[in-house]
Amino acid sequence: MTPERMHRISVITPVYGGERTLPLLVPEIVALTAPQRSPDGHQWVVSEWLLVYDNGRDGSADVIADLAAAHDVIRPVWLSRNYGQHSATLAGMASSNGDWIVTLDEDGQHDPGDIGLFLDQAIRDNAQLVYAEPTNPPPHGAFRNLASRGAKWVFATFLSSGAPATFQSYRLIIGELGRSVAAYTGAGVYLDVALGWVVGRTSAVPVVLRDEGDRTSGYDLRRLLSHFWRLVVSSGTRSLRIVSVLGALFALGGGLFAAYLVAMTLFNNSSPQGWTSTMVVVLVSTGAILFSLGVIAEYVGVAVNMAMGRPPYLIVSDPKDGPLGRRPGPR
Repeated sequence: MTPERMHRISVITPVYGGERTLPLLVPEIVALTAPQRSPDGHQWVVSEWLLVYDNGRDGSADVIADLAAAHDVIRPVWLSRNYGQHSATLAGMASSNGDWIVTLDEDGQHDPGDIGLFLDQAIRDNAQLVYAEPTNPPPHGAFRNLASRGAKWVFATFLSSGAPATFQSYRLIIGELGRSVAAYTGAGVYLDVALGWVVGRTSAVPVVLRDEGDRTSGYDLRRLLSHFWRLVVSSGTRSLRIVSVLGALFALGGGLFAAYLVAMTLFNNSSPQGWTSTMVVVLVSTGAILFSLGVIAEYVGVAVNMAMGRPPYLIVSDPKDGPLGRRPGPR
């Protein structure tokens, strides 16, 4: 049997406030730079750890520089200013070269030792993208956890086309697709929306989230609301399509009701003088306006897709020759 080729993993960590937490992650990541074997027998190794500096307010920049000087596996990526977690993650994806990309938070909440589980799940399900599915509540408080679950459910149910309601920042994606997303995505697009454009199959793996310790979350209520609104706005044209459908339905309903009123007036002239004609004008004109808005929404939807950078297609290599086509070799 031909030995399985090693799966090279690029780990990407956006860094905003990691002065105290990054050094705690170093021993865990460095330990994975030696060849590993997943529970299903797949060979993998962390080939690079990209620390994307997003211009935080603490001493993270000095920590990143010191860690990069001490460990060859660490590659710093310096952003010119603060762009936010998703943009920083995209910058890391664009700079990576692994067969797979793992996105990992700086706060220690995600256990790097679970990467092998992600890889097994991806190959088992033939999935190009695998999200962590926490088996314990995130350590953020009941209100924030409830709001997060609700926002993800709204997105997955009404705004997305196939995204799971459990998506989060601990994820594994085929490197080729991650780098393509980073190349195409426009400014302000929610990362998981952009991933949904090119990923054909998504899966999830159960993991346990670790405690963040005494690190304060960088997201206050205002930032969280802005985060959700960005998710809604960048979710594509589904919401515009809803406007279009509603416009057509109201126009049809208005026309039918107007015809009903005219018929009632002709056969049973009991309504006040002028009421039927007024209602017909209101219903028909309102329906026409809503239908016109629906048509405009369709044109806006095309422009939105172009502005967000959604590709009409994406050419990839033969899946059988890629990381999903690799099977474990003899133990």
